[in-house]
Amino acid sequence: MKKSLGCWVAGAALFLVAPLEAAEVTGAGASSPGPVYLRWAAAYKKATGNTINYQSIGSGGGVKEVGAKSVDFGASDIPLSEAELQRRGLVQFPVLVGAAVPFVNLPGIKAGEIRLTGPLLADIYEGRITRWDDPRIAEVNGGVSLPAMSIIVVRRGDGAGVSFLFTHYLGQVSASWKENVGEGVSVPWPAGLGGKGDEGVMGFVKRLPGAIGYVEYGYARRNDLAYVQLQDRNGKFVDPTEASLRVAAEGAAWDKTAYGEVLTNQGTAGAWPIAGASFILLQQVQDKPAQANAVLQFFDWSLAEGGKIATEAGYVPLSASTASKVSMAWQRIKDGSGKTVELPH
Repeated sequence: MKKSLGCWVAGAALFLVAPLEAAEVTGAGASSPGPVYLRWAAAYKKATGNTINYQSIGSGGGVKEVGAKSVDFGASDIPLSEAELQRRGLVQFPVLVGAAVPFVNLPGIKAGEIRLTGPLLADIYEGRITRWDDPRIAEVNGGVSLPAMSIIVVRRGDGAGVSFLFTHYLGQVSASWKENVGEGVSVPWPAGLGGKGDEGVMGFVKRLPGAIGYVEYGYARRNDLAYVQLQDRNGKFVDPTEASLRVAAEGAAWDKTAYGEVLTNQGTAGAWPIAGASFILLQQVQDKPAQANAVLQFFDWSLAEGGKIATEAGYVPLSASTASKVSMAWQRIKDGSGKTVELPH
């Protein structure tokens, strides 16, 4: 039996799935975690009888719709800053952890056999390193027979949350990338072929020997891609695993960043360097507090009971300790009189 997050917040007792008054909740936003939210909604309805409707319209659409009060909650793969949250009158909290995973198509090279540092990866994507047998790559790959091949860079050609994570990370490890390219769901890429969706990137890389690309963690795992090990901030080379993604989330200073920290390049040893959360957004001042409570009941249940669903869909659920920290954001949600909306219990 598991504790609900509301009980963690209040320091109360065990979570029991009890029949709630029939409620229908609407949400919209990020497409990538959409399958998780839909499967959570189906399981939640079976457990409680309450209906959750979710539309995958993209992160920007989710921010817009919740801001317009057209839906009860929005979802975004890109966190809003404290200033932006205040301007829009919103509260956010993470519910899932995903990642960007670089992978390669090199003769005889299997998953995890090639190592790259952040600066090397940035130089490859900026076109500064163009061959796999470059001495700088060889230096961190002792014992690996690097092919004398040109590097073919592949990236997303469409706007995507995974590109935001990837470019945000490159901007943290490379001053040149930060100054000349920047970060975002779509950037002025210096080099490379653009694939549509993860499947487009994978298709290019698999067809082109010498290619490197990046996809979402779940997609890389499902397709057994030859992922690259990346160096964390402590100098250790890390594999993209459920454990290393969870470490990235556990090391975040959530309450110091309006519960919207980007998880790239975390300082905790063993953290996958290009991790990131998916976020839920609600109005801070609720015209319909009962609806806000219904939303929180859903995510309270999902975070306590939906870990297996999240994992099967290619995401990493928050650990109990992390979930208890981020659920403190719920106390920021008020009704019109300034009273905290009733939390799950």
